[in-house]
Amino acid sequence: MPKHAISRAMGKFAAAEAGWFTQVFIRWFIRQYKIDMSEAILEQPSDYKTFNEFFTRYLKPELRPLLANEPHLFAHPVDGAISQLGDIDDDRIFQAKGHDYSLLELLGGDTEAAEQFHDGEFATIYLAPKDYHRIHMPCDGVLRKMIYVPGDLYSVNPLTVAHVPNLFARNERVIAIFDGEFGPFAMILVGATIVASIGTVWSGTVTPPKGTDVHTWHYPASGDQAIRLKKGEEMGHFKLGSTVILLFPDDVIDFDDDLEPGSVTRMGEILGERDD
Repeated sequence: MPKHAISRAMGKFAAAEAGWFTQVFIRWFIRQYKIDMSEAILEQPSDYKTFNEFFTRYLKPELRPLLANEPHLFAHPVDGAISQLGDIDDDRIFQAKGHDYSLLELLGGDTEAAEQFHDGEFATIYLAPKDYHRIHMPCDGVLRKMIYVPGDLYSVNPLTVAHVPNLFARNERVIAIFDGEFGPFAMILVGATIVASIGTVWSGTVTPPKGTDVHTWHYPASGDQAIRLKKGEEMGHFKLGSTVILLFPDDVIDFDDDLEPGSVTRMGEILGERDD
């Protein structure tokens, strides 16, 4: 069965109130991936009517305080693990040993967007099935553009990332480009095998018309209709796991010295500081 068909089928089940079967699957998932339900506001599997409610469960706020709360600090946007981070080499982003991919392709061929991040910095963060799957802002921002790029649904686990060329520029993804105090920054939410959907707080589930076309939405920089989000605020979620890629212009962020591939990330902890 094609990956998209599997994803659609899984998406229907994940959204369904399937009674005892939903409960059995949630309990299996907790055991299989060793999920610590004591972190969740709703700790019991029976608290969730659908698998999606369980998968996008909220954590107790006191467990993810905004430690990067000073203006010069950037916050980790998600729970996960660093896949890669570092410099963007003109248009090339490092994926894994022997593989890199095009910034322009990652951004759906949007030349204007790509030019803003040439020779900038990136961070790629992998969310495992056990992780908290709501995505938060690394800094204050005003949303200016959202791009939906249709694509494949390869797994994004470390083994696949190491072996599938151009993985992140091939998978389905939602791109959000913000204006920050220092200039633009981007958050790319990458789909994967059996990802039921990707959602944002301003649009809900992102479901453009079927087909192969890239879709773009523009948003105002100011006024009552502007979408402003503060550091640490939720900006989106995955219904089943995937990857978040952050893009910054050159000379904006110094990543924390302790971060390297494999480093565990916790939402709200320090990602880096302003490069002044």
